Amino acid sequence: MQWSPAPLRTALVAAAAVVLALAAAFVVPDLPGRILVGLAALGAAVDAARDVVVRPRLAAGPEGVAVRTWGAPQRLAWPGLRARVRTTRRLGVLTRTLEIDVDPAVDEDGVLVVLGRRDLGAPVEEVARRLRAMNPAEPNRGPTRGPLD
Repeated sequence: MQWSPAPLRTALVAAAAVVLALAAAFVVPDLPGRILVGLAALGAAVDAARDVVVRPRLAAGPEGVAVRTWGAPQRLAWPGLRARVRTTRRLGVLTRTLEIDVDPAVDEDGVLVVLGRRDLGAPVEEVARRLRAMNPAEPNRGPTRGPLD
C-alpha cells in the first residue's frame, strides 16, 4: 500500500504558482509587491515540486514502512513500529496528524515521523488503521487517537 498527495491538489498548487509568477511579472507595478508575489510563486512552485518528486510519501509492505522526503527514503521495520493519530488544537483549529514512531527499546535512534492529510492524500485515521492491520508484530497495539478525542 502507498499514500501520496492528491494529484488534483498538486496541479492546483502548480497552476497557482504560474498565476502568481505571471502576476509578479506583468500585473504588480511596484518592486516590493513584485518581490512578495514572486516569493509566493516560488513557495507554491517548491510545494508542487515536492509533491511530484517525493512520491509515494508513505509506503507499507511486508518488511515495514518507507517514508520519502527530499533525501533518501527512511525505512522502518514492523517490530516496535507504532502508528497513531494525534489530534491537536492550534489557533482554534483541530488538526489530525499521523505519528509513526519506533519503540526506543527496538531502535535507539528515536525515529518520529509526522504526516498530515495533505501528505497522505487520505484521512489519517484510515491510514493508521491500515498500518496497524498490516503490522504482523502487534496490529492492535495502543490507542490510535490523541488526547483531545
